[in-house]
Amino acid sequence: MNFIELKLKGVFLLEAEVFEDKRGKFWRSFCQKEFEKVGLNPNVSQGNISINPILGTLRGFHYQSEPCKEAKTISCLNGEIYDVIIDLRKSSPTYLDHCSVKISSNNKKSIHIPYGCANAWITTMSNTIIHYYMSDPYSPNYGQGIRYNDPFFKISWPMEPNLISEKDLNYTDFDKNKHIN
Repeated sequence: MNFIELKLKGVFLLEAEVFEDKRGKFWRSFCQKEFEKVGLNPNVSQGNISINPILGTLRGFHYQSEPCKEAKTISCLNGEIYDVIIDLRKSSPTYLDHCSVKISSNNKKSIHIPYGCANAWITTMSNTIIHYYMSDPYSPNYGQGIRYNDPFFKISWPMEPNLISEKDLNYTDFDKNKHIN
């Protein structure tokens, strides 16, 4: 695996080393030793699968507040997503900045999102399936969110969402005093 640090400190694009023969293709989506080598949290306490049949399904921005922060490593098993990460870590040199990346079943890339960052994605293909590992279990009492079109961040999405949950749609405007880890 190749780890490429993106614009936000601690956010990594993971490029798989794909092996192919007459049986098909093989690659690793996670390796504890390789995560440790680049200083990433190698703990995996939960794995999730998100099935998104509708093009333009938007999920997020989600994150957990202390003491239940979580790091995530997201892979796309089918289809494609446009993923956006917002840095909410006060001590980070990229505090309140954001970056985006496309990951797909074709490019076989993954994205690692560290503690203290909010994450959202929109499906840019129908029938998109996402698999992600979480360093800590989901704790609903600590779940937080930011609206996908919050005017503070001015996120440029590749399309308007066709489907978004009421919860994600109704987050209040960003407030530094409320949303910071």
